[in-house]
Amino acid sequence: MICGASCIALAPLFVKVSEISPVATAFYRIALALPVLWLWHRHSDQITSGTPHPRKHRLMLLAGVFFACDLSVWHWSIKMTSVANATLLANFSPVFVTLGGWLLFRERVSGWFVFAVALGIFGAAIVMGDSLQLKGSYLTGDLLSLLAAVFYGAYLLTVSRLRQYASTPEIMTWSGLSCAAVLFVIAVTTEEDLIPLTAQAWAILAGLALISHAGGQSLITFALAHLGAAFSSLGLLLQPVVAALLAWGWLNESLRPWQLAGGLLVLVAIGIARYDQTRRP
Repeated sequence: MICGASCIALAPLFVKVSEISPVATAFYRIALALPVLWLWHRHSDQITSGTPHPRKHRLMLLAGVFFACDLSVWHWSIKMTSVANATLLANFSPVFVTLGGWLLFRERVSGWFVFAVALGIFGAAIVMGDSLQLKGSYLTGDLLSLLAAVFYGAYLLTVSRLRQYASTPEIMTWSGLSCAAVLFVIAVTTEEDLIPLTAQAWAILAGLALISHAGGQSLITFALAHLGAAFSSLGLLLQPVVAALLAWGWLNESLRPWQLAGGLLVLVAIGIARYDQTRRP
């Protein structure tokens, strides 16, 4: 989960500097990763756990649709608000995963877990610090980021159920196919600048596809079988922490004591949630 969150933490930076339109960027994120995922699925010797599920492939296609909606909305939000705002608000998915699990699957939610979610979001906001910007011109982008969190929460809940019946490469391949198809239709009908024209543009898209999707999203899908959707979504709050550390280590940006304290709060929140998860019957 930590490695997956670290890989995905690079996604907003790739999207921000992409030379083509937002949904087209999302399409290439999936399309360029699909050959790698297909080869992994084709040659994987993993054994699917559990009994065969009659609706398995339909659920994988549905997961792809949810993820396509998440990516298209989130990529647009990154263009319309700050990277910090988009990263933080899109990571409100633990709220929607917890709510969805309670409403749809009658999953019990303890007071400790609710506290951990609130603490984790608060800590992530502290980490983002001065980068967060409350502006009227950012309102549409901020709302789109929250909507992306809803779609990503639906995606996590669906994939969490699927991991009982399907392996990680199988889910990533089939959901990726439906995701790419939906994104292609949206991009062709709503946007321009669909084809990268420079080597740098292709390099950015390749990094987004291979690092953030094939790498990061696959690791998160793998973790969902062992950690559950709610805890995994909370673990993704490590993204702002990783982004801040990368900016400090690679870009020589300052890292203030209170940002370190915010990162510590995120880790404490994850620890509380993990303890609450392990002590349940």
